[in-house]
Order: sequence, then C-alpha cells, then structure tokens
Amino acid sequence: MTTTHPVVGALEGRTAVITGAARGAGRACALAFAAQGADLVLLDVAAPIPGVPYPMGSRSQLDHTADSCRRLGADVLVAAVDVRDLAALTELRERTHDRFGAPHVLVNNAGIVAPSGRPVHETAEADWQLMVDVDLGGAWRATKVFVPAMVERRAGTIINIASTAGLVGYRNFAGYVAAKHGLIGLTKASALDYASYGVRVNAVCPGNIRDEPAMDGRMLSEVARALDIPQAGHDELFTADQPMNTLVDPADVAAAALWLACDASRRVTGTTLTVDAGYAAR
Repeated sequence: MTTTHPVVGALEGRTAVITGAARGAGRACALAFAAQGADLVLLDVAAPIPGVPYPMGSRSQLDHTADSCRRLGADVLVAAVDVRDLAALTELRERTHDRFGAPHVLVNNAGIVAPSGRPVHETAEADWQLMVDVDLGGAWRATKVFVPAMVERRAGTIINIASTAGLVGYRNFAGYVAAKHGLIGLTKASALDYASYGVRVNAVCPGNIRDEPAMDGRMLSEVARALDIPQAGHDELFTADQPMNTLVDPADVAAAALWLACDASRRVTGTTLTVDAGYAAR
C-alpha cells in the first residue's frame, strides 16, 4: 500500500544538507528533519555580510540549532560557510562525504531580504548583485556541489526555499523578486536536467513568515523595516493582507519541505509548493 504523507522515521538513514540553518525556516527544517530520523549538515554564514543592513544568523544561533537537533537523536555536522563561496562549499562536501557519505537531501534555504526598499532606478548595482548572488547564486552553487553524488547514486532531492516573491511582484523589492523568480526557474530547469537520474528538484514558496522567537526569526521585521512600517504591530498589518487571516509559521515551511524530502512525494519534481495562507491566489 502506498502513502501520500510522511510517516514516523520518514528520513531514517538519510542525510540532509540545510543552508541558512542558524534561525528561522532553516532551523525549523532542521528540527523537522531531525525528528524524522535524518542526520544533518547545517551551514550558515554565521557572520555579518557587508551591504546587508541587519545582523545575519550567528555562530551561537547555528550551534543552538545543531544542539537542538542532537537532542532529537541526529548526528550533526556544523559549518560556517558563505553560499557565495564555491571553494568553501566544495570543502564542506568533502567533509560531508567523509562523515556521512553522499547526502540524500539538499535544502537551499540561505537568503537575504535586504538591501531593499527602493524602486528599480534607485537600486545600487552593488545591492542588486549582492541580492542575486546570495538568493539565486547560492542555491546554484550548493546544487552544483552536492548534486553530482546524487546523480551517481541515481536518487536524491533538492528543495529550494523560494517565496511568494518568486510568483508575484512586490513594490520596492525588485532585487529580491528577481532573485526568487530566478530560483523558480532554476528549480524547473534543474528538475528536467536530473529527472532521468532519479533526482527530484522542487521549490517551496512561503508567504510572510512569523518571526517566531523560538526560531530566532527576524525576516518579517526586516521587511517591515525596509518598507518603513513601524515594528510595533507590524504582524497585525501583514496578517490583514492574508486571505486566511494568519501569517505562516516556520513549522509550516518545514512541513512542506519534509513532504518534498521524503518518499511520499516520490513522483513530484519541477513544482512549486506555495505555503502563503492564500496570498498568491488573489
């Protein structure tokens, strides 16, 4: 009998690589995967990025994610790696193979939401390049590094964490919107590249994600800052724009990624799974 939903231990015996794992949706994915039996390679830049106007995930936050996953029984490899650094990703691949063998799952979650808040003609070239290099180039580099072993095994799955900004436009966020649209394109093209090798590639498109304290989230706060929206009460303002009258929780994103990572979705590739409380349906 087949099943279309994850079962307990759905990732038992598998290894997942998760980028941007220090906090937010990356931490939520790590916890969900660990709870389902996966061993983990967790990476994050864990340092400031020049040009990004808010603190990035820290090494202490990354270590907190790892420790929480270990308490769930996962074996965890932790690395401070910038997804713009192909050499560092390649070195991490070798460490991953030495520790676990070839990974079964890659979650491309690392991303930035700012510098943003300006119309196209006022966007600095350096800001544009930074956004595209992290949000799109980072997923391309991680795929380039980790997919060959999946191709050799003829099995694996890649999950790109995109956004509703990959489906619709947002005023004054052209760089972010362009990068996330590009990530959807990368998802579809690479799904076709690797379909005959049994490697699946899909994207999750979250809407506005709640800044849940337990996940150290701050993405929604940064969107509000970029739009000059007061921090006090910004949750209510964003919630009012959602057809389901609710924000997305990090756990909602993790649940979608988990389904795409396990055998319950074994015939799903090249698709986008939208988790946005109905926002993009309008």
